[in-house]
Amino acid sequence: PHSVPSVSPQVGSYRDISHESLSLFWLLAPQIEILVLGTGDKVERLHPAVLKQMRERGIAVEVQDTPNACATFNFLTSEKRVAAAGLIPP
Repeated sequence: PHSVPSVSPQVGSYRDISHESLSLFWLLAPQIEILVLGTGDKVERLHPAVLKQMRERGIAVEVQDTPNACATFNFLTSEKRVAAAGLIPP
């Protein structure tokens, strides 16, 4: 049987970003090229294993403060890139 990852949208801070919380982004079709994550008022470091797991699935991850993440996402979509964003309010 095919297993579907559980999706956990409960992300209140960058500390909540995990393999599980990002699983929604692997389910998107067409597959996204890049995921832009906005971590609030400032850029926060994510656990390297989380970033590695996304790369292994063929998804690049760009981590920025949320205002810049919004601008980056808008730029990528204007360039017709297949992108998604996960944004934590500043």
